[in-house]
Amino acid sequence: MEIKRITFIIFLLCLYQALSAQDTGIPVPGSELAQEDTLQESVASARSGGLARSGKFRTEAITAAGICKMACCNLAESFENTASVSVNYSDAVTGARQIKLLGLSGVYTQMQDEKMPVMRGLSSTFGFNYVPGQWLESILISKGPTSVANDAGGITGQIDMEHRKPLDETPLFVNLYGSSDKMFDGSVISALQLGERWSTILLTYFSYGNSMMDHNGDGFRDDPTTRQINVSNRWLYYAPGGLQVRFGFKVVNDDRVGGQMGYTRDMAWQTAPGAWGSLIQNQLYNAYLKVGMPLNDDQSSSIAFVTTANYYDTDSHFGCNHYSGLQRSLFANLIYHNDFNEHNTVEFAFTGQSDDIVEHYKIRPYGLENSEELPVPARKETLIGAMGEYTYRNGEKFTAVAGFRMDWDSYYQKMLVSPRLTLKYVPIHDLVLRGSIGRAQHSPSVFADNYGLMSSNRRIVYNYGVHPSQGRGLNMDIEDAVTMGGNVTYYLPLGEDDASFVSLEYFRSDFSRQVYADTEWQPGTTCITLAQSATQTVQADLSLDFNRHFNAMLTFRYTDPRVRLLSYDGSDRHIVRPMTSLYKGVMNLQYKTNLSKWIFDFTAQLNGPMRLPDYAAQAWEMEYSPVYPMLYGQVTHKMRSLDIYAGVENITGFRQHHAILGADNPFGSNFDASVVWGPLMGRKYYLGLRYTLWK
Repeated sequence: MEIKRITFIIFLLCLYQALSAQDTGIPVPGSELAQEDTLQESVASARSGGLARSGKFRTEAITAAGICKMACCNLAESFENTASVSVNYSDAVTGARQIKLLGLSGVYTQMQDEKMPVMRGLSSTFGFNYVPGQWLESILISKGPTSVANDAGGITGQIDMEHRKPLDETPLFVNLYGSSDKMFDGSVISALQLGERWSTILLTYFSYGNSMMDHNGDGFRDDPTTRQINVSNRWLYYAPGGLQVRFGFKVVNDDRVGGQMGYTRDMAWQTAPGAWGSLIQNQLYNAYLKVGMPLNDDQSSSIAFVTTANYYDTDSHFGCNHYSGLQRSLFANLIYHNDFNEHNTVEFAFTGQSDDIVEHYKIRPYGLENSEELPVPARKETLIGAMGEYTYRNGEKFTAVAGFRMDWDSYYQKMLVSPRLTLKYVPIHDLVLRGSIGRAQHSPSVFADNYGLMSSNRRIVYNYGVHPSQGRGLNMDIEDAVTMGGNVTYYLPLGEDDASFVSLEYFRSDFSRQVYADTEWQPGTTCITLAQSATQTVQADLSLDFNRHFNAMLTFRYTDPRVRLLSYDGSDRHIVRPMTSLYKGVMNLQYKTNLSKWIFDFTAQLNGPMRLPDYAAQAWEMEYSPVYPMLYGQVTHKMRSLDIYAGVENITGFRQHHAILGADNPFGSNFDASVVWGPLMGRKYYLGLRYTLWK
């Protein structure tokens, strides 16, 4: 009843704000603000997304129309129409989603919320579940080295989320969704202008899932029971002289129960083996401030200050094991930008970043009475750095971006150096060539980066079998990689807004030092060790915008992931990285009737094989997971203020039948729920509506 009361109060608050916004006659600020809201030099203007023709970096845009092609309840479900980003479950119990870009885990992708870093450290585990899809205006995906303005991260690229703005002329927006697996969620959003200078937007989201389904008969729920409340309030102050102040906050409360069908939350504190399950309780608090001011009349020179604070608290039970983590983070960035002329632009930034992370992992192996706490070093890490970036433009013909960043890392006691270079050349009008190379670093969080490991009874050791109790704790270094690649795009004279194109790209990421969770070292053991790796990806895209009614998108990606596991005695092992899809193909078709009254969407995926860890390969008698299709369909009927949509996911009903090893003995040494290569749920039907009250 509590979640219902909270949801009802939030709805009344948004409704009151919406009614207050009617007929105010307040003007909208001018074009300068609209340009600032874009935050990206160039975004593809296709109706559902595409590749930007102009702009310094290769940017793939998923617009609001693209997000609505399927029922995207959150950010993790917004990438089904692209092969650039792969999304998988981290395990078969918790419902945590993880992405992969350029064949590598999402922790190596720089996640940004309108140019502010998010989903770092512990919060990266469930961060994609905490961004409601209907809150977003667009998602911008940039592969390879990008700007060094914020930090030295972004080994594989950058994903920047654009939220709905306080200046939206929608006093009330409501999205309600329900599915056949008893998943219900809703978003209530209200934007309000308070005079010529002030505006605000309130974004709320709630979800409740209670499927309690076991399609494969292994005794475990296919999806956890979930309850989530998510509230954000964003403000904008705009002065006629160009000064802009943006600030806001976000609060998330998430509760999820998974595991065996008979497991209840009261069993989380059990002292003896009963039903195996997981209880996860997460809280996230975020606040931010952005101040921007032009330094001259033509606004060619400007200065901006950005700061954001995060507090993330997680408390989790896995069988008889207990994991808890607390992260306090602070980020501040002072940026100076100057367009000297149409050819030359410089940008300088001074950055401070602090992370205070404390983790505890108490294990009771195989359900025995005695438990032990696995020592996890607390990490108080501060980075102080500066960057410079120079851009040269020769009209639309040639662009060069050279960036250089230096950060002092207090935890690793070293200077991080991050040079990057991007080149763009347009030999003829419709042909765009891009190439880039850059260095980046990532500070690893062992448990957050490998969250699925806790849904197993595997013993975790460090440095090839040397346990911290023997006097040699975790002695890892910051991860270091160089990524290079290029892209060729030819825009076709078909349709409008550069929506038709053919594109071919290649990227390679080389880690000179990477923290790797080796599940194949010894039976029943996961060893956290150092490795070197090289991951190559090739992707081809074909987008055809035939007319206002019909468009098609075809894309195919191939990945070659190689890892060299370093050994102290010189007996290095060379392997294909497990649980990484070797290829993926996606086809998306959309047809619209006149005035877009009816919209028909169909998406087909071909998911390639993954190499399975050797213990799973032996248990399932297959070295690689099978190739399988995923089909999606949706029909949307648009009226003046109301959209009604209905669809089906996983039309063929394909699912991974044996997702949990040792499911019959969850407290035994062979239990492992982390080897998930396919969908856990069968066919799913859903129905939803979107109501928009226009100003």
